[in-house]
Amino acid sequence: MKKFFLSLLAFAALMPVFAEGYQVNVLSVKQTGMGHVGTGMKLGAESMHFNPAGLVFMRNAFDFSAGVSFVAANAKYKNGDYSEKTENPVSTPLYAYAGFKIYDNFAAGIALTTPYGSSLKWPKNWRGSNVIQDIALKSYVIQPTFSYKITDKLSVGIGLDLAVGNVELSRALFSPAEFQSLKGIVGLIPDDKLPVAQKEVILHTISEIDGAVPVAATLTGKAKVRAGFNVGIMCDISEKITLGLSYRSKIKMKVKEGEAELNYASLKIEQLFIMLGQLHAGLKVPPMNEGTFKAQLPLPSNTTLGVSYRPAERWELALDFQYVGWSAYDSLNVQFTPNVLNGYTIKAEKNYKNTIIARVGAQYRTTDRLDLRAGIYFDQSPIRGHNFNPETPGMNKLGVSAGLTFEPVDHFQIDFAFLYIQGFSRDGSYNLKNVVTQQNEVFAGKYSSNAITASLGLAYRF
Repeated sequence: MKKFFLSLLAFAALMPVFAEGYQVNVLSVKQTGMGHVGTGMKLGAESMHFNPAGLVFMRNAFDFSAGVSFVAANAKYKNGDYSEKTENPVSTPLYAYAGFKIYDNFAAGIALTTPYGSSLKWPKNWRGSNVIQDIALKSYVIQPTFSYKITDKLSVGIGLDLAVGNVELSRALFSPAEFQSLKGIVGLIPDDKLPVAQKEVILHTISEIDGAVPVAATLTGKAKVRAGFNVGIMCDISEKITLGLSYRSKIKMKVKEGEAELNYASLKIEQLFIMLGQLHAGLKVPPMNEGTFKAQLPLPSNTTLGVSYRPAERWELALDFQYVGWSAYDSLNVQFTPNVLNGYTIKAEKNYKNTIIARVGAQYRTTDRLDLRAGIYFDQSPIRGHNFNPETPGMNKLGVSAGLTFEPVDHFQIDFAFLYIQGFSRDGSYNLKNVVTQQNEVFAGKYSSNAITASLGLAYRF
């Protein structure tokens, strides 16, 4: 049981980092308003993310833009009459792009983006607390980029992705129900090992926190700099049609020295587990806070084909198909240092599937100082039904967006965008063992989700 405690916690600690829903797609306020299309569009400095081949088509010598989004996401779990909602804090992904036109056929730039990140917070004492309580993921990518125009209609681009990140996760070692079931094990301890009077005190202590989590663990890890790349090609088929193709490589993020902290409901509960561990080896809380762990997990590749069409002078329509290489996440491997259970290693099969995101967007230049935008997209979930749980409440999603750009003075623009994402509710199940009885159990239920995003950006060109 001791090993099982450890494997449960380690599995939950890292798996959500690379689950559906952690890839951020609000890295340009302008393009968020169009459903985040852009691979076949000439976006100036912001092309560094969508298709680096578009950077060379900058109309100015210098192009700078920056923005931030405020994401309020919610998930709900329901099983029969029982239901819970997440209490997520607002996430704030951001970006900054700076592009420089060096020659007519050559441009360079640098970007700072947060392409991966999420925040999920379930109630501390909810029914699934032994699966997940909360997780916060942040990542940052610095991308130096170069773009070259081969002909007036054909260009290529390449960028170097330097990624860092960190994660913090908490989960209960015992669910409230599992903790109360300890009464049965305490009752079976022989009186010569545990006197009746002391046994009654223990049973009373367990009853005192009925409905609450007795002990939880918080795991934190920092991934050091890892490198990937982003390449693209862009071609004008005619004056009205542009095609673009971009590829962003997989990046293997590594946590080399993750740390764990144990959090007891009270000093009395901590002392209780010390005593129970001395009486029953299976009830000893593993010394996770006495060592470190390491893990290697992938950020998936992205291949996107895009086309833009300009039917009239003030109109631009765009269509993107984004192929996300989630199959790179086939298993989770976690290894603890030798001073924690002799370097116990976990390998959990994940077997995620590749997905496609289809995007459509439109932009209309109403005046020389005001652009209006709208977009819609459909995002598939990579998570298979037998791996579905509240750590990764992923589901197919539909996003609808609108936005505008206002240019109060020449060369300076203010961007606004609003995005609503609706998840298609689905049933899911997750197999696990009861840490007290060691019986196989299924944590099942129906999940739903939605998110609202408001974005603000600024751009300056000269």
